[in-house]
This record gives sequence, structure tokens and C-alpha cells, in this order.
Amino acid sequence: MYMRTDIISNAGPARLDFDGLVVNYYEALYRFAYSLTRSEADASDLTQQTFCIWATKGSQIKDISKVKSWLFTTLHRAFLEMHRRRVRFPHLELSEFEAEIPDQSPVPMSESDTDQLLSAMKQLDERYQAAVALFYLEDCPYNEIAQVLHVPLGTVKSRIARGLAKLHDLLAIDMAEPAMPSR
Repeated sequence: MYMRTDIISNAGPARLDFDGLVVNYYEALYRFAYSLTRSEADASDLTQQTFCIWATKGSQIKDISKVKSWLFTTLHRAFLEMHRRRVRFPHLELSEFEAEIPDQSPVPMSESDTDQLLSAMKQLDERYQAAVALFYLEDCPYNEIAQVLHVPLGTVKSRIARGLAKLHDLLAIDMAEPAMPSR
């Protein structure tokens, strides 16, 4: 295997030449990754990930003689993380489990339900209305709502809780009143 001896760049003795590292260690890292994964794609991904980590953290190495062990250790840790993730969240083909998936389609809201909800929302106090609308209708997280409304996070949570309670009361009243049939 060809080994470059000029992996130290002109920038100084503490800085390593990235291209030189790739030339010197790519094949060995790839072989190591392949021995761990038994997959060309995974081995390639791990090797690339190792060099990406080097690009962001490699400057922290003070002793140049430890570069090789750092690269191999980093690749091994990346492999362990990948393995833990796959065990925890296995990839399953949907077609294997189609029989187990219940056949239910979402129940769409009718126009009258939507109109009733929007009508009840209009009856809410403005400070509750904005928080509830941003959270439930626009799917905004609490932090974003706090920024939009210029209020503390606790206030946002309180307004949403109180607004929902009031909205529930308004909708319960509307549901209790029988609708007049139209002719």
C-alpha cells in the first residue's frame, strides 16, 4: 500500500493535510468498516462519516502519531452507534405487515363541524384565540408561539389550556342545543 509521508501541510506541524489522510487511510478504514458491516454501502457510509467527523474535530488532535488510532476509533464508534440505532429502530418492509395494519381511513371533518369549530373559536377571548389557533391550526411549537405573541412560555401554555377549556365548554353547549331542521 502506498503511504504518503507529506500528510503535514504547509500550514504548520499541528495541522494535517486532509487529502493526505484520505490517501493514507481510506482503504484501511473501508476494509475495517466492511469487516464490521459486511455491506459495501454501509462500509462506504461509515468511512465517509469518519472523514466528516475528522473535518470537524480533527484539529483537536495534538499528537500527530495518534491520527490512525483516532480514525479507527471514530469509525468503530460510528459503527456501534449505527448498530444500536438499527437494533432500536429496525427497518421493516411495509408489505410484510400489511395484513396486521387495520383498514381505517381518516374520518374527514364535515363542513358543519368545521364551521362550528371556527364559530366557537371566534367566541374565545383574543389572547386565548391566538395561542390556540397557532398551536392547533398551524402546528406551531410552544417556543415559536411565545416568540410570535411576545409572551413567556408559561403564559403560552396557560393560554392554550384555558382556551381549550373554554372552547370545550362552548362546543358542549352547541352540541346540547338541537339543530333546527331546515326546510
